[in-house]
Amino acid sequence: MQATSLSLTEQLSGTHWQWRGYSIYYVQSGQAHSQRPPLLLVHGFGASTDHWRKNIVELQKDFQVWAIDLLGFGRSAKPDLAYGGDLWQEQLTDFIREVIGKPAVIAGNSLGGYAALAVAANSPEQIAGVILLNSAGPFQESRVNLEPNWLQKLGKLILLQPWVSYLLFQYVRRPRNIRKTLEKVYVNQDAITDRLVAEIYQPSCDRGAAQVFASVFKTPQGETVDQLLGRLQAPLLMIWGEGDPWMRTRERGEKFRQHYPQLTEHYLNSGHCPHDDTPELVNELIRNWVLLVLPKFCPYI
Repeated sequence: MQATSLSLTEQLSGTHWQWRGYSIYYVQSGQAHSQRPPLLLVHGFGASTDHWRKNIVELQKDFQVWAIDLLGFGRSAKPDLAYGGDLWQEQLTDFIREVIGKPAVIAGNSLGGYAALAVAANSPEQIAGVILLNSAGPFQESRVNLEPNWLQKLGKLILLQPWVSYLLFQYVRRPRNIRKTLEKVYVNQDAITDRLVAEIYQPSCDRGAAQVFASVFKTPQGETVDQLLGRLQAPLLMIWGEGDPWMRTRERGEKFRQHYPQLTEHYLNSGHCPHDDTPELVNELIRNWVLLVLPKFCPYI
């Protein structure tokens, strides 16, 4: 695929890759460098490659940059499957091997962070480094200490009903509700544009999108974060948006350090999606870490 030069006002131009009979959308920009690893950017739940536009525009100046729509999201196919970390881990691992063709630095936000960590832990030969931005996923002690009570179990049982999850999906995907959610999880309110709302809303209109949403409540959780960190071999950069109302970032960051003390971390005045909320800061952190810090751990050849 020919590398492209993007501006913030342009639509990302991508192509499709066939994976297990399903169409997977991805974007590639920037030139390959013999002494620099490519970057693979992985979005969070409900987002897509569009969410990385502000990062691709800048990072392509120094790196070959790839971004991918996970199966079930964005412009990728939305078949009726059991969605979860194992499926997306396999998709990302195969994408690096078959399409990128060399070890990559994988960066993931939220759910995409968990999938990225799983790839790095289970397929270390495909990974040059890992960047996690407000990464999701449970720790083992959280599962033990937060055993659901009867009311929580009842709530989950209700959500497993197809008609309940369908109505909830129809509610949360309304543009005005998407905007309200973004207003809660972004620190920089100017970043919440009509375009951003539309980019999240549009894929929810695709056939199969409601089934993808429903599967979140049905699929068993995969490995815990501490299990994955126990097998991780790659250098790790953690970027936390402290204004995230969904995560206690300092407490969560401490858990990551307990299980992987050699990581590098930064806390920003940002929200759940720091790469889009405060992209200038995140782009600079990624650039400096990959160019200056990463070679000290594993010089890229």
